[in-house]
Amino acid sequence: MRTFGNIEEKYAVYKDSDILLQSFPYDGTSTWGKGSDSAFDAFIEASDYLELYDIETDSEVFRKGIHLLPEISLEGDPEEVYIKIYERTRELLENDKLLTFIGGEHSVSIGIIKAFAEKFNDLTVLHLDAHTDLRPEYMGSPYNHACAMHEASKNTGLVQVGIRSMDSSELEFFNRSKCIFARDMHDNDDWIGRVLPLLGRDVYISVDMDVFDPSIMPATGTPEPGGMTWYQALKLLRRVFAGSNVRGFDLVELAPLDQMKAPAFMMVKLYYKMLSYKYYG
Repeated sequence: MRTFGNIEEKYAVYKDSDILLQSFPYDGTSTWGKGSDSAFDAFIEASDYLELYDIETDSEVFRKGIHLLPEISLEGDPEEVYIKIYERTRELLENDKLLTFIGGEHSVSIGIIKAFAEKFNDLTVLHLDAHTDLRPEYMGSPYNHACAMHEASKNTGLVQVGIRSMDSSELEFFNRSKCIFARDMHDNDDWIGRVLPLLGRDVYISVDMDVFDPSIMPATGTPEPGGMTWYQALKLLRRVFAGSNVRGFDLVELAPLDQMKAPAFMMVKLYYKMLSYKYYG
């Protein structure tokens, strides 16, 4: 049985697990670096080398149970893929387990967020990314990775953090009062106090790995200089989990690099940190 972190099977069976992990290995609309459809395999391989005790929270969150769900076929055009992801997420939301997702490119979040927004009234989406992803459509499709947050900007309380790149066509849909640019974060922690009041009780978190600076996360399809550091992200996330009910989250846009293991392991560590904050933070 394949498990996250090579944990014992008794901590990975569905009925006894509080946490579900669904992969969406899709890379159909990415426009520069390819490879995010292979992220999950690299993620699971790297997880075998994770120390399962978290020093910061003095916990072993794997004991809550982490079950790997079967992959689903994501063949088809972008709209067909969106529908499959949306329907799968709706199905998963019928249980009371914590739903977590690994992409794939950022377009996978469109269907996930739609299902969550229908389930939870007044949902806030906390979006960590280098890019705003607010285009109503790109390259002829509203289900492109560059459109990942467009619907969320209309149907949820979207809060964006780490932004440092956008197109002028997105300004129409951009809410400056709910955005923390990366340039405003690099020499202080005051920005965290600006984020927290913007969040409602129910929060969904979407993390594009390119929110991090390429010096620590080079394995993304669209790297941007000037990104978040590891501890900046952790400080924010721990306080978000402490103050809000995080209903689920996704990590997307890892494009693994041959002979470079650190980026996949960093994604594993971030995933495990977020679980640790959810239950023990």
